[in-house]
Amino acid sequence: MPNSEEDTRRRLLRRGFVLEYVTLGWNVVGIVVLAIAAATARSVALAGFGLDSLIEIGASTVVIWELSGNGEARQRRALRLIGGAFALLAAYLAVQSTLVLVTGHHPRHSTGGIGWTAITAVAMFGLAAGKARTGAALDNPVLRTEGRVTLVDGLLAVAVLAGLVLNAAAGWWWADPVAGYVLLAYAAREVYAIFVAGD
Repeated sequence: MPNSEEDTRRRLLRRGFVLEYVTLGWNVVGIVVLAIAAATARSVALAGFGLDSLIEIGASTVVIWELSGNGEARQRRALRLIGGAFALLAAYLAVQSTLVLVTGHHPRHSTGGIGWTAITAVAMFGLAAGKARTGAALDNPVLRTEGRVTLVDGLLAVAVLAGLVLNAAAGWWWADPVAGYVLLAYAAREVYAIFVAGD
């Protein structure tokens, strides 16, 4: 069929939009949940993960914008917008995690934070797999990059979850800012990949 290739592309684009809208909706809810949990527990890792959710919202919005048009200039701009957001996250986490370690601040237990990060890890891994497949099929570097962001978002959820569990079970208060440094390392890696390596 002469239109089969175009039909396939339209179907893949629809799938890409659905994946991004689901990610967007999940993270909007996540910001509210994490803001409450972070304020209650006074946890830098939960606050950082909430900011990561905010950045994921921005990244998803950028991908939705990019999928609505075409052109290399549009793709480059989209990637740079995502990179700039990660630079802001890295700066916040560097200052906040260091302050927590220097002052010896002890976060409280957070049952809600533990539950949300566990569920988020599973959801992000599933969404990342879908984005990787769809981005590869469309040969779209922006969707592929944002898919990696979503994958590492799941890994970050696991790191934050580990910090929360160690704090709750063993009283290891320092596990919370260490989890913050894990998020910092990820954000810095993404900034390097986008602005320096040109990935």
